[in-house]
Amino acid sequence: MTPDPISRYRRFSRAVTSEVGALDHSFLGRGRPLGAARVLNAIGHGRTGVAAVRDYLGLDSGLMSRLLRGLEEEGLITLAPHPDDARARIATLTDKGRAEFTAYEALSDDRAAQALARHPHPEALLAAMDLVASALGRDRITFEEVDPRAEAARYCLSEYYAELGRRFATGFDVSLSRDPEAGDMIAPRGAFLLAMSDGLPIGCVGLKGQGGAVAEIKRLWIAPSARGLGLSKRLMAQIETRARALGIGTLRLDTNSALPEAVALYRGTGWTEIARFNDDPYPDHFFEKRIAS
Repeated sequence: MTPDPISRYRRFSRAVTSEVGALDHSFLGRGRPLGAARVLNAIGHGRTGVAAVRDYLGLDSGLMSRLLRGLEEEGLITLAPHPDDARARIATLTDKGRAEFTAYEALSDDRAAQALARHPHPEALLAAMDLVASALGRDRITFEEVDPRAEAARYCLSEYYAELGRRFATGFDVSLSRDPEAGDMIAPRGAFLLAMSDGLPIGCVGLKGQGGAVAEIKRLWIAPSARGLGLSKRLMAQIETRARALGIGTLRLDTNSALPEAVALYRGTGWTEIARFNDDPYPDHFFEKRIAS
């Protein structure tokens, strides 16, 4: 068989199936298959609503019911009506279930560490994994509004600044840039949004406001592994919606010609080039967009 795209994809699928133990009757040696372990993991990570767990794992109602029943019979979870909706149920780990969740976490972390240690280029392997996870999980990407000083937000901003440093001919020094104050990107002045893929941040965008009808879009960044999936447009649409909710009618932004994909994005999504409106030394393109309130 020649290494055509379909056979390469299927080879990858078989390798992953084997590596994660998808066919094992006792996942990680804990006495239950992968499906039950994944449900336990989701509950342990805070997804207590049965419907939320089912949607997160992509399970049908019948299989979900069987997995929950098995975990309940083992004494690992309890099920109860949702306090706000008697038609819905919530699942909670028992003390025994919490101990089992902790054991799974330790074993999973150890397996991941061993797999990375075996590879001669672990960072390249992780980059490939990030690319696959972003591509296969594109329909499950969510958006969260956070404080720009939160850990995940600071991670995205540091990656953004590092990329500017690599791509700008002069490098990038954030202290020379018109870096927005955190308070200007928190409601009611502004907002800061993260794109999240299964709990990990893969993009961000900020809305810098002063309490008036005009605000700036700042710090749009997408992780390299998630580029080409339309995430920039989705983040921009999300931040425009947030701006309308704050009563903002005009948005502005600046960018640099060293980021041609950003320039193309703005030109193709209704932004109009305008004259310079700040003294930031880095941008050479300036845009404005009127949004309906």
